[in-house]
Amino acid sequence: MHLMKIKSKFLYTLLFLSMVNMIHAQDILKDLEAASVEESQPTIATFKGTHISIGHSVETRKKGVLEISSMNRFWNRPIPDSERVQTFAADKWNSRIGVDYGISDRLTTGVGYGTGYRSIDAYAKYRLFYQRDSGSKFPFSITLFQGGVYRNKSSFKGVLYDIDDPTMMREVPSKNKFAATTQLLIARKFTRNFSFQIAPTYVYRAEDELVDGANPNHFALGFGARYKVSNHVSIVSEYYYVANPVDFVDTYGPFSLGANWEVSDLLLQFKLTNARNLVEDKFIIKTENNFNFRDGNLHFGFHATYFIQL
Repeated sequence: MHLMKIKSKFLYTLLFLSMVNMIHAQDILKDLEAASVEESQPTIATFKGTHISIGHSVETRKKGVLEISSMNRFWNRPIPDSERVQTFAADKWNSRIGVDYGISDRLTTGVGYGTGYRSIDAYAKYRLFYQRDSGSKFPFSITLFQGGVYRNKSSFKGVLYDIDDPTMMREVPSKNKFAATTQLLIARKFTRNFSFQIAPTYVYRAEDELVDGANPNHFALGFGARYKVSNHVSIVSEYYYVANPVDFVDTYGPFSLGANWEVSDLLLQFKLTNARNLVEDKFIIKTENNFNFRDGNLHFGFHATYFIQL
């Protein structure tokens, strides 16, 4: 009888220890799973929107997110040979209405219509890599961008480049109204407040083939930065260096300096820029104003984006 009691106590003890070990093992497994999830989380919000200021950012929309945007540029007509300072009068206006959609967390597509040249543009961009600062680390976010545009306006009413030069008057065939832009967007979020992006860029402009000896293939390198100054406001800037600009008209590298304001599901972007065009091929390659305070060179830009989760 005494031996039976000892055996029973021994069995109870073994059972108790087994249960304790099982509970402990489950806790360890949960800790490992939590650590694995934490390590696999990518860095988010390198930039707030799909655009930094004038150009695309590395960001893609989450799956099922619809983005409706309105881009605008305002500028005044310069007085010929005038040295007067910038007046910021809005004699001219250019706008683009766009719709973007997140097909997956990595793939975003969009279409837009521009008033300036009655242009229709479309793009797709795919997130190749996410920045990861823990676990299986990767230092950058990398996104591939491909865009194209077709300008319906008959070469700006028959004038190809310079409205004051009658030798440039000609009708543009449909095949020469197309342009395409390819970019590799590479960005890093250095701190919770500061992000930086570079953008090796290739642009094909069929329109340039109409000028004898002109090269329709162009290469550029874009730089963009964002600094968050408060929970809802950030300062942004962009610049594009063009390696082989067009040589039949004076052009300058597009530059932008502005502020982004986040209001719930609405992103408002304000900027000063020398780029009056809104589609990549045009503002990267054919910005004809320098960034200074001479009359007509600076343009005010306003960009509103509304996000809807479908």
